[in-house]
Amino acid sequence: MKNTLIAFLILLLCPTASFAQKYLTRTGKIYFNATTKSSPEKIEGVNNEVASILDIKTGDVIFQVPVKSFKFERELMQEHFNENYMESDKFPKAEFRGAIKNIGEINVTKDGTYDVKVAGKLTIHGVTNEVTVPGTIAVNGKTVKLKAKFAVILLDYKVKVPNLVADKVTKEAIITIESDLAQK
Repeated sequence: MKNTLIAFLILLLCPTASFAQKYLTRTGKIYFNATTKSSPEKIEGVNNEVASILDIKTGDVIFQVPVKSFKFERELMQEHFNENYMESDKFPKAEFRGAIKNIGEINVTKDGTYDVKVAGKLTIHGVTNEVTVPGTIAVNGKTVKLKAKFAVILLDYKVKVPNLVADKVTKEAIITIESDLAQK
């Protein structure tokens, strides 16, 4: 009877211990900047509806972004972004699935900032490419903050910039990610 009770408690606690290794949010942020030096206005957008999951045990990380949730300073720019460039009705989300390569160097029981390398598959506009991105993880109690900044070549994802606006929109957009994830 005692062994049955111990086995039951172990089974009950195992999923909890495993799940405690996961951190998540639905309110992460991604900034998009495709402004050229000669552009008279900023070609920038921000998305505050980024879902992120980090499994600190395995290093697996996922980001999902609803493309229509990018907000721009001007409504017309947002419309062009969704209809002409990203074709948001056809490709409603962007996604990254990968893993932190140096996950063993991160100690979630100790507050601090850790440099990381993340490698995986980035899908934008229906096109998936392998990418490796540098970033940081800042541990603060039971939360971790993921940050990364990297360039995306638009043509690598079949996002075409018309010649008419080629002097205003860069061929290589800068993406900045900031996500505060809570332990679950």
